[in-house]
Amino acid sequence: LVCVVKLTRFNPSASSKRSTEIVGGAQTPYEGGIFSLEVKIPERYPFEPPNIRFLTPIYHPNIDNSGRICHDALKLPPKGAWRPSLNISTVLTSIQLLMAEPNPDDPLMADISSEFKYNRHVFTEKAKKWTQEHAVQKNKGVVEDDKENATDQKESSRKRDALCSLREAEQSVKRPCV
Repeated sequence: LVCVVKLTRFNPSASSKRSTEIVGGAQTPYEGGIFSLEVKIPERYPFEPPNIRFLTPIYHPNIDNSGRICHDALKLPPKGAWRPSLNISTVLTSIQLLMAEPNPDDPLMADISSEFKYNRHVFTEKAKKWTQEHAVQKNKGVVEDDKENATDQKESSRKRDALCSLREAEQSVKRPCV
C-alpha cells in the first residue's frame, strides 16, 4: 500500500485544517483513484485524535455520504484506539488499510455493509464505478498537468544548471591562487 500525503499551505495561527490525498490500494475497488481528505487538528493534539473526513465521494461501508469515517484510530478510548503515540501518517495508512479491508460489522452505511457481506460482486462493481467517477477523473487532469509541468521543470532545470556553471566559472577566475 502506498499512502501519498499532500498537505496544503498551513498557518498554525490561522487554521487547524489541512488537506491530504490517499491513493487507492492496488487490487482493491479503489485502485487508480486519488482521494482527497480534510484533516482537522484539534488544539489538544496529540492527546485528542485528528478529525479526518473524505472530501472525494467513496462507496464504502465505513465512510458515510458526508465523508465521515468510522475507524477506531479516530476515536478516544474506551470506544476507540487513539493514543498520543499515533501520528497523522500512521492514521492515514490505517485509513488506507480500512479502504482495502472494510469492517462490515461496524458500519456507517448499513446498506453498503449488507451489500459487502452478502453480495460482494455488486459492492465491488459499485465501488469501482464511484472510484472512476469521482477519484480517477481528477487524477487524469493531474497527470496531464504534470506532463506540462515536467517540460517546464526540465527547461528551468537546464537554465539553472547553465547559470550555476556560469557562476562557478566566474568564481574560479576571481579566486586568488594560494
